[in-house]
Amino acid sequence: MAVNLNPPDPAALHAVPGVRIGVAQAGIRKAGRNDLTLFLFDPGTLVAGVFTRNRFCAAPVQVCREHLGESHCAPVRALVVNTGCANAGTGEPGLRAARRSCEAVAALAGVAPREVLPFSTGVILEPLPLERLEAGLPAALADARANAWGDAAAAIMTTDTVPKAASAQVVIDGVNVTISGIAKGAGMIRPNMATMLGFIATDAPVAAGVLAELVRDVADASFNCITVDGDTSTNDALVIAATGHAALPAIDDVASPPARALREALARVALQLAQAIVRDGEGATKFISIRVEGAKSRAEARQVGYAVAHSPLVKTAFFASDPNLGRILAAVGYAGVDDLDVRGVDLYLDEVHVATHGGRHPDYKEVDGQRVMAKPEIAVRIALGRGPAAATLWTCDLSHDYVSINADYRS
Repeated sequence: MAVNLNPPDPAALHAVPGVRIGVAQAGIRKAGRNDLTLFLFDPGTLVAGVFTRNRFCAAPVQVCREHLGESHCAPVRALVVNTGCANAGTGEPGLRAARRSCEAVAALAGVAPREVLPFSTGVILEPLPLERLEAGLPAALADARANAWGDAAAAIMTTDTVPKAASAQVVIDGVNVTISGIAKGAGMIRPNMATMLGFIATDAPVAAGVLAELVRDVADASFNCITVDGDTSTNDALVIAATGHAALPAIDDVASPPARALREALARVALQLAQAIVRDGEGATKFISIRVEGAKSRAEARQVGYAVAHSPLVKTAFFASDPNLGRILAAVGYAGVDDLDVRGVDLYLDEVHVATHGGRHPDYKEVDGQRVMAKPEIAVRIALGRGPAAATLWTCDLSHDYVSINADYRS
């Protein structure tokens, strides 16, 4: 069950000029559901991406990196996305299948194979049923239209229970700029760059070097701040497409006011998508923000935050609404900050001051902790007392259903 997360209203998702999307049923793993998505971009569209750091990265991730090149940004005319099979751990046959899928899209759309990026999600170590994917492409192409963001959000789901989509419009130098995006992910989420799959598009005109930097910044401010279970997927990918249809001069300076305004708007959309993934974490019943303050560096703050967010003992305590909050202090203690003075650490649960000076706060009462932990949304704040840096991460609890979902994933 998702935590305070409703399906997106398709009418509230803005069409992005220069983008069309089609979905189809290819029967890649299960019959009777849309599992194939095709993004089509007008000529001149640039796409930049960031991808998983898992060394067992999936074949489509490898092909995407090849097509985007060393700059991580290139002209792209289409994205092809399948669910049901990750095409990961499939060796050379998997790479051939990923490349063949690009060739099939290119032949239908009249573009070059290198202008197509492939994406897959689903079961690892199983071959991609390429013939089913190819057979479904004509229907996806025929379905392509500008207002299909909601359909695409549903088509890329695997164990997600709610589609994830977000949209925004921002005025930059007097010109209205549109941003829309979708994402999928519910388990195997500790993005080491992005999330399982995320696709964002804007009609802003953006130079390649700026777009490549924007996608890294946006990922770091959103998808790189979430975790469900601490596992980094083989297929993580986040791409941003810029069609250039908005009547603006090209944004070619990352420090310029237009670039800063675009970055802020892109990050808002990405953060909404990233938090939706946590709210829909497999079996989640609680949405938890963890803010670490008073660190020597942002990296240190994130290190401590992830130690807390990944702790099974902490996550199960939140599921049970059990104020066994010493578990949080224990996670802070083993986070790897070797010179941490625990006498300077303060712990808060919402407004409740739980610990100070290396121990329990004298005014803390367990009934107050239990009251906060019974809420569906909880804020943990940890003050280290070491410096000026801070970071916020988002996670969820760990329930019985998480185990059941993953034990039965292939059934």
